Amino acid sequence: MEPNTGITFDDVAGVDEAKQDFQEIVEFLKTPEKFAAVGARIPKGVLLVGPPGTGKTLLAKAIAGEAGVPFFSLSGSEFIEMFVGVGASRVRDLFNKAKANSQCLVFIDEIDAVGRQRGTGIGGGNDEREQTLNQLLTEMDGFSGNSGVIVIAATNRPEILDQALPRPGRFDRQVSVGLPDVRGREEILQVHSKNKKLDKDVSLSVIAMRTPGFSGADLANLMNEAAILAGRRGKDTITSKEIDDSIDRIVAGMEGTKMTDGKNKILVAYHEIGHAICATLTPGHDPVQKVTLIPRGQARGLTWFLPGEDPSLISKHQLFARIVGGLGGRAAEEVIFGEPENTTGAAGDLLQITQIARQMVTMFGMSEIGPWALTDPAVQAGDVVLRMLARNSMSEKLAEDIDTSVHKIIDNAYEVAKTHIRNNREAMDKLVELLVDKETITGDEFRAILSEFTDIPSENVNRKSIRELIEA
Repeated sequence: MEPNTGITFDDVAGVDEAKQDFQEIVEFLKTPEKFAAVGARIPKGVLLVGPPGTGKTLLAKAIAGEAGVPFFSLSGSEFIEMFVGVGASRVRDLFNKAKANSQCLVFIDEIDAVGRQRGTGIGGGNDEREQTLNQLLTEMDGFSGNSGVIVIAATNRPEILDQALPRPGRFDRQVSVGLPDVRGREEILQVHSKNKKLDKDVSLSVIAMRTPGFSGADLANLMNEAAILAGRRGKDTITSKEIDDSIDRIVAGMEGTKMTDGKNKILVAYHEIGHAICATLTPGHDPVQKVTLIPRGQARGLTWFLPGEDPSLISKHQLFARIVGGLGGRAAEEVIFGEPENTTGAAGDLLQITQIARQMVTMFGMSEIGPWALTDPAVQAGDVVLRMLARNSMSEKLAEDIDTSVHKIIDNAYEVAKTHIRNNREAMDKLVELLVDKETITGDEFRAILSEFTDIPSENVNRKSIRELIEA
């Protein structure tokens, strides 16, 4: 039990919707008589659902901190013991302590460890887990909503919870804590950069744009990595260079040994410039942020793009542009060196673009087959056996049509990519020469040289960020 968590809503950013939901609970814990006067009953329990690292535990601590009430916290796995009946006994003890200390807040992390769907007893079951769950269900039903005890549970696997657990009367509310959008990421970065010395050239909004899909924990780790890097380099402040290197390290892996083999270096340079040219000249693609020959992880070189907006709603032509950009490396190898010189370097690109093309056909209805979903997302996210069963339940004709449509999208994109490479050979040679010499070129340097030889689609140069669009 923590008598005071020391965390308030000011320490939590990027989850404004969830914070609004919890303001009511804080108000109830402070002034319960205001709600009781109108016959309102505060929720007994709140279930927090969201991916790992989004701030579910932090939110629960912030509620207790804001309300100034004791905070009981434990993990679902702590209830489970080898001996039958111990878990149920622990549940009873927990709720007895909570009632003795009301007003208070009980937080159960990873509740799926104890709240998993109960079995039928066939094939052997975990008697201890089921008895513990039954006791938890009974206890949550047994105390009244106005007793001053509020249970908050967190999970990132809501689909496996027993149906009796999240129903109203036990967990009256289910609050989604998702990955933050670009504005949320900027607010989270502000929280985690309070105690760090940032150089004046560091823009948190640009960092937020560069990190789509990052959770709060990822962003905290990013700022810490940047601080460690600045300390290692003997700097007084964290500069944009440390931030960029930290993003690269988190996304792509550790920096490898620089290439010394002239032939391989030139081949990788043509491959990466191929990505950059095909992406830049295809309307709808994100602008190039930098191109580098410094190896990271399994990649011998990398082309980075700066997302202009959060990738939550993507159009068909944007997806097609990503496939064209992804095929730019292989197209450059084939056009410049000939088909026999194609390398294994495009393996990751091919895997990625095939996945996008298949999703266009089977999930997004963006092919000649028609606007209907051909796969269940729940099955796709499930295990291999479910996916095999789904494939077997599909007619042979439909499976063949899907494969044909995927093939057609990729073939069309590959022709576009090869056309871009053939039409911009002179610009490509100049860019490769610069890249081999400098090893890293920025997006602005790349576009300045490319624009000398051809026109660049305007939306791929200065695409407005979400913030600019909202302000406009």
